[in-house]
Amino acid sequence: MDTLTHIVLGACIGEAIAGKQLGKKALLLGALAQNIPDIDIVASFWLPTTTDLLAHRGITHSILFALLVSPLLAWLSLRIFSSSGLSSRRWLYFWSIQVFIHIFIDAFNAYGTGWFEPFSHYRVSFNTLFVADPLLSIWPLLALLALLIVRKSNPKRKLWATMAISLSSIYLLLSITFKLIIDNRVTKNLENNKETYSRYFTTPTPLNILLWYIVVQKDSGYSIGYSSVLDTKPNINYHYTPRNEVLLALPCDTSDKNNLIRFSQGYYTAELRHDSLVFNVLRFGEILGWENEHPQSVFYYYLQYPANNKLIVQRGRFAGWNKAAIKRFINRISGN
Repeated sequence: MDTLTHIVLGACIGEAIAGKQLGKKALLLGALAQNIPDIDIVASFWLPTTTDLLAHRGITHSILFALLVSPLLAWLSLRIFSSSGLSSRRWLYFWSIQVFIHIFIDAFNAYGTGWFEPFSHYRVSFNTLFVADPLLSIWPLLALLALLIVRKSNPKRKLWATMAISLSSIYLLLSITFKLIIDNRVTKNLENNKETYSRYFTTPTPLNILLWYIVVQKDSGYSIGYSSVLDTKPNINYHYTPRNEVLLALPCDTSDKNNLIRFSQGYYTAELRHDSLVFNVLRFGEILGWENEHPQSVFYYYLQYPANNKLIVQRGRFAGWNKAAIKRFINRISGN
C-alpha cells in the first residue's frame, strides 16, 4: 500500500496497543513501525532499475524478516523506553503486529510481496486493492487527526483507534467480496462465449474497488476488458493485445529483459514505439483503458534506453486524467 496508509494505520495500531502507557508517542512509534519493511527503498539509490523492481517488497517484506527484526526492535524499545511500563512481551507484540500487518496488506495489490524470501521468489498478489485507496485510508487518517488533538487522558482514544482499524478491515473484506463477484462473472462470461484461455487475473482500477481491470491470457496475446460491480449486464467487452514475443529477440540488455519477465509474472507485451523496443507489464493496468480503444500500458520500460526509465511504475498511472476524464471514469464505475 501507499506510505500514507501505512503511516495512519500504524499510528492507530500504536495507540490501540500502547497509547495508555506511551501517550502520543505511541502514534509516532506506530507510524514508524508500520513503515519498517519499506526500508528497502534505500536500495533504489544504487541498484539498477529492473533489479530494484524485484528487490522492493522482497526480503524486507518476508516472514523471515518480520521474525528476525521484531525481537530486535522490542529489545531496543525495552531499553530506550524503560520507564513506559511496557513488558518485553508487550513490546514484541507491538513491533510484530505492525511489521506483519504491513507485509500482509501489501499483498492485496498488484505489485506482489515476497513473503517467502529468500527460500522462494514467489510473489503473493491477491489483487483486491489499488495501491492507494481513499476509502481504505480515510478512517485511520481521521482517527489520527483526532488523536493528535485530544488529550492523552481522554478515555475514548483507544475506541477511536480501534474503530478506524475495524472500518478499514471491513473495507478490505469488501474488496475481497467484490473480487469474488468479478471473478465469477469473468469465468461465466468466458464459458458462455466458449473462449479458450490459459489463465486470467482481475485487479481494481485506480482509487476504488468497484471497477475492475481484467486480463485473459491466450496463446499469443491477451484479451483485456473492464467490469464494474454495478454493471447491470454480465457481458464483458474485450480488446485483444498481442504479446509480440518475437520482438524480444531484438538487441537489448538480457538481464533487464529477464528481470522484467519475472517481475511481470508472465503478463507482458512487447512493442516498437518510435523505433524503440518497449516492454509493457500488464499487471498495472492501462492508461484510461476503460474508454480508449487502443490504450497504452501504465507500466512500460525502454529496453534499449535504460537511462530513460525513471519512476516506471508510477509515470503512467494518471497520464491523461483531467476533469472530463474523471467524470467519465465515475460514470463507468457506476455501471454506464
